[in-house]
Amino acid sequence: MSTENEESAAAGFDADSFLVVPARTFEDLRVGEVFRAPSRTLTDAHAAAFQTVSADNHPVHYDAEWARKHGHTAPVVHGLQVLAFTAPGATLFPHYIGEVFISFLEVSCTFLAEVHSGDTLYPALTITALEPHGDNGLVTTAATVHNQRGELVLSGQHKYLLRRQ
Repeated sequence: MSTENEESAAAGFDADSFLVVPARTFEDLRVGEVFRAPSRTLTDAHAAAFQTVSADNHPVHYDAEWARKHGHTAPVVHGLQVLAFTAPGATLFPHYIGEVFISFLEVSCTFLAEVHSGDTLYPALTITALEPHGDNGLVTTAATVHNQRGELVLSGQHKYLLRRQ
């Protein structure tokens, strides 16, 4: 049984005030805006976990001798694991667009350099195009991942569909 004080407190509660960042609309977004993900140093545990989940057990990913024999300095982190670091949810972007988000339409990328356990990755999404389409809008972002040496190890593109005002 609730008391009068609890009812009064509940009446003043607003779940929308718990947003991580203020909600934005398609019209609020700007070409050139960058949404960065926190840097992350990959470990052997990350690679092993991804190998288990993906079921990709090519020896280049876990056999140091096989990797060296085939021209790699160390086992290579799965490319899809590197791509996963560009997931919009790794940034604040989905928090900004959560109220108008319809779908994640497309992803593509090019793997430009090997990533190994011990590398620190710096992912980012940069808005490159905003195209109105009737009641909706298409957002295109460049997806990039750099390593601790500043080398671009992944370059790609994401497309999202948002509701317009």
